[in-house]
Amino acid sequence: MNIKKNIAISDSGFLFNPSSGDSYSLNPVGQEILKLLKDDKSDEEVVAYILKNYMTDKDAVEKDLYDFKNMLENFKLTEDE
Repeated sequence: MNIKKNIAISDSGFLFNPSSGDSYSLNPVGQEILKLLKDDKSDEEVVAYILKNYMTDKDAVEKDLYDFKNMLENFKLTEDE
């Protein structure tokens, strides 16, 4: 999944899509996931990072990552591969 290059993310979790003018708020975990995806990390790398840094289980992380990526696609924040 490729996140659009022009998407801006502030340190406070504010995400702005200049193409559409839409803005969104991300929680701290969402911020980290989005930054990892923008750095072209694989799903496995994202899951491993979250498991290393947060007290959660693999099934929950995988489901939440799948849901998050679907949300990004629905809001047109990704590029066609």
